[in-house]
Amino acid sequence: MNERAAVIALHYQNEVLHPDGKIRVGVDDEAVRERVIAGAAGMLALARDRQWPVMHVRIAFRPDYADCPRNTPIFRKTVELGAVKEGEWGSEFLAQLQPLDNEQEFIVTHQRLSAFAGTQLDHLLRMLDVRHLVIGGVATHSVVEHTVRDAADRGYEVTIVAQACASGSPELHDAALRSLALVAQVTDVQSLALEKSYSEP
Repeated sequence: MNERAAVIALHYQNEVLHPDGKIRVGVDDEAVRERVIAGAAGMLALARDRQWPVMHVRIAFRPDYADCPRNTPIFRKTVELGAVKEGEWGSEFLAQLQPLDNEQEFIVTHQRLSAFAGTQLDHLLRMLDVRHLVIGGVATHSVVEHTVRDAADRGYEVTIVAQACASGSPELHDAALRSLALVAQVTDVQSLALEKSYSEP
């Protein structure tokens, strides 16, 4: 296998990872936040070193939530919390994981469970001739799981960077990764760095 890879970085936003966020991962577990931020930073650094495209995916809704679906508990809870409103601090990327301003990095905004739903993500990846996705994000059991399964159905090879993912509890995180191992490779940054089967531009 010698396929061009891209990183999909999901929801590395203030609302999700900052201690003051409204839907933060790990809740009171600072170690979880530190681990996922370090893992995400390592994943992004590797992508930049290898010159892989990076898709920074954020979730954000209009301040009146007119574009937020109400058919699922997770989105109803988002509205209840007043979270990830467009134009507010919570929807911005975490300072440590900001996109760089260059032609290799893209920002994709979505309002559904999968990062592909209703966005230009698939179009961008195919335009860049990407066939292998390296994915990290929060939460593992929601946006990561939906995006990984969607990507597999669209024909992409998928690798999940486990230490760049987290859920509200270790049990949810671990269960999601066990399930996703049926459709994706689960690895860590160190192992990914040793992988030689991805082509560079």
